[in-house]
Amino acid sequence: MTYRPENPLIVQGDQSVLAEVASPRFGEARDRLARFAELVKSPEHVHTYRITPLSVWNACAAGADPEEIVGALREYAKYAVPANVERTIRDAASRYGRLRLERDDEGLVLACDEPAVMEEVSRIQKVAAHLGARLGATAFRVEAGERGRLKQALVKAGWPAQDLAGYTPGEPLPIGIRGETRAGAAFALRAYQADAAGAFHAGGSERGGSGVVVLPCGAGKTVVAMECMARAGSSTLILTTSVTAVRQWKQELLDKTTLHDDQVGEYTGEVKDVRPVTVATYQVLTHRDDRDGPFRHLDLFDRRDWGLIVYDEVHLLPAPVFQVTAGLQARRRLGLTATLVREDGREDDVFALIGPKKADVPWKELEGQGWIAKAACTEVRVPLPDELRMPYAVAEQRQKFRLASENPAKLDVIRRILARHPGEPALVIGMYVEQLDVLAAELDVPLLKGSTPQRKRDQLYRDFREGRIPVLAVSKVANFAVDLPDASVAIQVSGTYGSRQEEAQRLGRVLRPKQGANQAHFYTLVSADTEEQEYALKRQLFLCEQGYEYRIADAAELAKAEPMARAAA
Repeated sequence: MTYRPENPLIVQGDQSVLAEVASPRFGEARDRLARFAELVKSPEHVHTYRITPLSVWNACAAGADPEEIVGALREYAKYAVPANVERTIRDAASRYGRLRLERDDEGLVLACDEPAVMEEVSRIQKVAAHLGARLGATAFRVEAGERGRLKQALVKAGWPAQDLAGYTPGEPLPIGIRGETRAGAAFALRAYQADAAGAFHAGGSERGGSGVVVLPCGAGKTVVAMECMARAGSSTLILTTSVTAVRQWKQELLDKTTLHDDQVGEYTGEVKDVRPVTVATYQVLTHRDDRDGPFRHLDLFDRRDWGLIVYDEVHLLPAPVFQVTAGLQARRRLGLTATLVREDGREDDVFALIGPKKADVPWKELEGQGWIAKAACTEVRVPLPDELRMPYAVAEQRQKFRLASENPAKLDVIRRILARHPGEPALVIGMYVEQLDVLAAELDVPLLKGSTPQRKRDQLYRDFREGRIPVLAVSKVANFAVDLPDASVAIQVSGTYGSRQEEAQRLGRVLRPKQGANQAHFYTLVSADTEEQEYALKRQLFLCEQGYEYRIADAAELAKAEPMARAAA
């Protein structure tokens, strides 16, 4: 293969891929890479991706084959793709599905058509612990309760099993999607939402019924879940992140499906009402009276014969719910998320216990179709005041990050940004409550934080949605599953170290489609030449992965800029 300078990719023998941002073919290559590789570094000119067995297995589960993956690398590579990389990709892809979990008249069976492979796998100690009686050279009996734990062990051993053992139908519950909302507005699924639900159920009762749908905030993951519920036609347990999210789920279900009020229950710290469709928080399920006490509410999984369990924001799934899910493999499981990245590195457990990625639509593709707002992402570097230089220099590592995050000079920058976007609904988002208390007082805006009572939270969200509050300060409680459709400006003043998942959620706060130009603005304020600047680079991996360009500006430059409304005019 000859050198092709117009191509953006350099594929290296260690499974890493360098992508040249300035290449005219970078955008299309990035979208192809995102299906089977993970972005690990995104400096200004060259981004680095890594191909892993898990990324290949997720691609295979979503319908790709190894020749498609290799073909994409060859199409966009400057130089010949190393032979060992092609071989490694084919080897990883070949392992997906060679082991199968099936069902016979007596129960579950782990099967493989190759006796040597079965022999090798059965000799792996952590796999053997979950196998029952041997049924021959190519099969083992598996106890029903070991189905999830065996799948976990196999993934960690590099031999992911394809689960074809089917699912319990659950308690029947007819659910239809309305042609119009209760308010009389026309309603229909978008094509990509129907496709995602179809991918989840593809293969019928044997193959369909477990997996993860990855869509940006504002793209209607809830609608995908409702269509999956309608196709399953059975009682459903929905797990989500907060009481606010529970109530938004209930509102959406009653607005867009044929379910009645008495069929949808709430299970939270405040209300424990189990109905054919029940929406619960992760917090109540993992609550215990003391550190060593039992999780008293995990029996919710057994309260009804659920035919489908929906895990909203699945990348946040807590460890106790993972443990219970390992024993729930006979029930259909749908994960919803904006990003499969987990801060604890347990992506393989999501793959094994919830299921592989079934649908993943690039954010920029949905933006181009007008389904989510266009987003301009800007990092503003704010100098530390002179009086904080020495305290920062002598601080411990963790304290350095907090000092930088709470830089008081950020207040003036926030004022400048708000002045650039007059009349646009804006969120000021942060991690440290003490910092937000000061900012909210100085800006004279309301603050929503963890200690805000639920009734007050609901009122603040309502007032913001209806335009009575133009600027709202919010802590981490608003990161997830909060519907603020009119927000068009987000100003991130502090974040959780290098959290890519948090970056995804915070950007998602402003991506709901808007009237007119359909334009959103996402600002991140970072103290220049500090630990915070280094962590910001990690957070921005998510933005680059999804195709967003981000501009870096300093505070002085921002002060000279024209207000956005005038500049646009």
